[in-house]
Amino acid sequence: MRHRKDFLIPLLTVLSDASAIEISFLTSYWLRFYSPLTGIFEVEKGFPPLSAYLEGSLVVIPAWLLLFNSRQMYSSRRNTGFSEESLIVVRAVFFGMLMVMAGAFFYRTFSYSRLVFALLAVTSVIFISVGRFIVITFEHRWYARGKDLKRVIIVGTNQTARRVLDDLAVHNFMGYTVAGFFSPDGLGAMEGCNAKFGGSISKVPQFVKENEIDIVLIALDYKDHPKVYELVRDCEGLNAEMMMAPDMLELMTSHVGVHEFKGIPFIRIKNVPMTTWNIILKRIFDFTFALGVTLLVSPLLILIAILIKLDSRGPVLYQQERVGLDGTSFRVLKFRSMRADAEDGSGPVWAAKDDPRTTRVGKILRRFSMDELPQLFNVLKGDMSIVGPRPERPYFVERFREIPKYLDRHRVKTGMTGWAQVNGLRGKAPIEERTKYDVYYVENWSLALDLRIILKTIRAVLFGKDAY
Repeated sequence: MRHRKDFLIPLLTVLSDASAIEISFLTSYWLRFYSPLTGIFEVEKGFPPLSAYLEGSLVVIPAWLLLFNSRQMYSSRRNTGFSEESLIVVRAVFFGMLMVMAGAFFYRTFSYSRLVFALLAVTSVIFISVGRFIVITFEHRWYARGKDLKRVIIVGTNQTARRVLDDLAVHNFMGYTVAGFFSPDGLGAMEGCNAKFGGSISKVPQFVKENEIDIVLIALDYKDHPKVYELVRDCEGLNAEMMMAPDMLELMTSHVGVHEFKGIPFIRIKNVPMTTWNIILKRIFDFTFALGVTLLVSPLLILIAILIKLDSRGPVLYQQERVGLDGTSFRVLKFRSMRADAEDGSGPVWAAKDDPRTTRVGKILRRFSMDELPQLFNVLKGDMSIVGPRPERPYFVERFREIPKYLDRHRVKTGMTGWAQVNGLRGKAPIEERTKYDVYYVENWSLALDLRIILKTIRAVLFGKDAY
């Protein structure tokens, strides 16, 4: 899975930092109260219990990890040297110590030693830096062995493109491998290049899809920039990060984020919707929430199954093929709310208000969206999320794929509920409007937004009038 390529190194960095902070607490405590340092700074108020500092570390560690994360210190493939990393650690520890001293000031139950805090500031920098040096060394060796490399293609054949290609080929410790390059006119202009030539820019989307490309680096001359828009449009729905090397004038006047590859600046014009850690956080939330709700409503699920069986002939559950993350298909589960032969004569059609195919129990289920409760099992399995764009049938995906940005809905897992649904865009609402809301969710995801959508969903289920 491409998302797991950025899992190991950030995880090792988190574990290294957490261990380093704990060791710093223990070392600072020993230096203050039991080392030869006591000959200079005498212990006048007795020896406090070690447990008090261990308990304090259990609060400081998660707080500092969150602080480090907010400063992008757990981003993947940062490619920073040890000296640069040490400066980053010093700045982060400085702000972390401000948090520690502020917390100790307001915590009156126990009086912590100020000298321990001073020692903690020094030892934290040392141990965290050493730990990160070990992780950086491992990271470089890991990538040099060809592990977890991100597959990159380069669009362009100018000097910038050639320099990037050569640097990525030589510096394999950076964590990237060049899968190919493409030219604006379809002619292979980079002589002596070992990378595969894929043809013109028009071939990029298909190549990205077939070869699971992670990053598209665009290095085009100014005259070819109009082709960038077409490329981004044609790559809709593909979970590949896209970055472009700007003209210097554009770079000096732009406020867009810049990422460097061996000193060459690239503007990020399209990003992956969620980082690896956000994917993990969302998955943990989905599984926990789905499991809790499933256990809570299990008596209701059994009752609904019995009522469906008594009301009409046919299976209790209805399985239907839907399109999910990255355009892959899965079988969505629903309580059957229509006759078993509902689509025998019509083929795939959307449900309508007062649909004659709906059973008596089905009308009630659809009114309160209870027919979708079995999708909790899809969430537990990992096919779906609690919140995300609603999954569509392949037939309709093919019909709507020409709508601008429609395929970008598939860059995240589909959900039981979504931003479009809680804003009243259900049933036969214009697909163009629904797409706008879905894309907004994809590009602005946060756990807080998910919680907000869940609360709005509960309200919509209880008081909404547009479910049928």
